[in-house]
Amino acid sequence: MKQNLGRLVRYILVINRLSGLQKYVPADELIHYLNKKMRERGYDTYIGLRTLQRDFKEIYDLFSIEIKHRRGFGYFIAYENENPDIRYNEILMDFDLITSINPETKSLGFILPEHHRPKGSDSFPLFISAIKENRKISFDYTLYRHENAVRHRTICPYFLKESLGFWYLIGTDDSGKLRYYGIDRINNVIILTERFEKDLSIDPEKLFKHSYGIWDDPEMPVEHIELSYSPLDGSFIKARPLHWSQQTLIDDEKEFRISLEVKITNDFIMELLSRSKSLEVIKPESLRETIRNISEQCYKRNS
Repeated sequence: MKQNLGRLVRYILVINRLSGLQKYVPADELIHYLNKKMRERGYDTYIGLRTLQRDFKEIYDLFSIEIKHRRGFGYFIAYENENPDIRYNEILMDFDLITSINPETKSLGFILPEHHRPKGSDSFPLFISAIKENRKISFDYTLYRHENAVRHRTICPYFLKESLGFWYLIGTDDSGKLRYYGIDRINNVIILTERFEKDLSIDPEKLFKHSYGIWDDPEMPVEHIELSYSPLDGSFIKARPLHWSQQTLIDDEKEFRISLEVKITNDFIMELLSRSKSLEVIKPESLRETIRNISEQCYKRNS
């Protein structure tokens, strides 16, 4: 397992190094960099030019990134399939964490991972294969809101998305409408032989631009929201903004106030309630009333 992880870590290191500000990287410089970084991660084997050239071929097969050499300059990325869903730095961080908890690296004990994996993640290879090959899939889906009723679904899979600690499969049904399925509720996955043509107008970058969480109702308006917190809660919200549109309006010893342009989904409301101890909704009044009603119901249940 460590050998396979080592190759994957090496691929990501190569991509990161060649994606920097330095367009061309000489062979000896790249080899030195890789050996240094791999030693830092607990790998003792030496990486030479022949290994590096084999890596280039496998990087192209895995990531559709073509690496070439220009005489007198060095290696560079000649072609890259631009995919905003692949964030190489985050992938490398995940691999670093995986290898750091391997007893062979002698670092076990200062990394404390969660002791669970997402339910349904065993089907990830099937989802990814179907998405890459444009093949329809069928599965059984459990409806938590309907007394755990099980329904059979057939969809054209487009994306896998992580949201608030859960993973979702996104695809279109027979009507062409986008649907969202929690992978923890998916069972009996089958890749069908039938292929489909993807709707290229579906842009993953725009899909959740104004949403918090997974739900994105196209009929739901984007609203201007103003929220006030205590300075202490404000410190946490500055470090981890609620949304990319977050703007600071007031930041002093009495109040931290922000504005957002976002759809008021259930996920967003639940996030606001997590800091309800200091939260005051300034705008809009409809959101203020929603938070007040939920708080009153909670008070009645716990009084």
